[in-house]
Amino acid sequence: MNQPALRHVDNLQPGRQQNGDRIEGMLQTVLTNRFLPQPDQNSVFVGDGNYRAVGAEFLGHFIRMGGLQPKSSVLDIGSGIGRMAVPLTQYLDSDHGRYVGIDPVEGGVTWCRQSVTPVYPNFTFQHVDIAHELYNPSGRINGKALKLPYPDRKFDFAIMTSIVTHLPPDEVLVYFSEINRMLKPGGRLFVTAFVADSIAAKDEHGRRDPRLAFVRSGDGPCWFVPGLPPLAAVGFDDGFLDRALERAGFTTVLKSLGHWRGQSAGHYQDVFVAERRSVSG
Repeated sequence: MNQPALRHVDNLQPGRQQNGDRIEGMLQTVLTNRFLPQPDQNSVFVGDGNYRAVGAEFLGHFIRMGGLQPKSSVLDIGSGIGRMAVPLTQYLDSDHGRYVGIDPVEGGVTWCRQSVTPVYPNFTFQHVDIAHELYNPSGRINGKALKLPYPDRKFDFAIMTSIVTHLPPDEVLVYFSEINRMLKPGGRLFVTAFVADSIAAKDEHGRRDPRLAFVRSGDGPCWFVPGLPPLAAVGFDDGFLDRALERAGFTTVLKSLGHWRGQSAGHYQDVFVAERRSVSG
């Protein structure tokens, strides 16, 4: 049975309260503002697509789907070379909004510190030497023992775009739990992923991205692409990420399936928006 491309668990009122015309105008400004920082094309080492266009698209998703507010304190896991950060400079309030980006690849952090922070001092970037067999094989911090250098309940909003798609399953829960620790009650996590449900796995529509011919690894929950290193693209059994978020202390408020699987959707990867549950006492 075909699943709907978009599944709402609640009405996401914070995002819907934003003025649509104002958001569109801001996104167009992000696309056309020649004064915004932008790395040399040869230095964009993370992700596909146009640097500015992809960033603007995700800014729209953070606001509309995630309910991001201008005064939010944002943590960007895997900030890379600022693809998400640069558009956010045009949305987060310069006096009250804050952004922290972390990445295991020092080159991207260095560029962001030199190109973004001097103009937008409420945007900071930190190199965290997390080991990853593809992106940082000599890293000192084992992802299974991740402990980020930020206090409890510091952030309102956390971003993991194209991060879960490169993580083994035992590290996914560690990341989710650590982010939950750092989010304020009611804070939100925005995650993109590849959910390998029957539609995606069997290519029922015949229009799945041909680069993502996932094959299940043993008993799961991982799906890998034959011919690529395992962590180059990771899909997960449908339900795995839902349960991992629940175990980490989140309630999923939105699960929206992307068009990589051949279904009509307003975004490529699958999107989860999860809210940190309040802790009594």
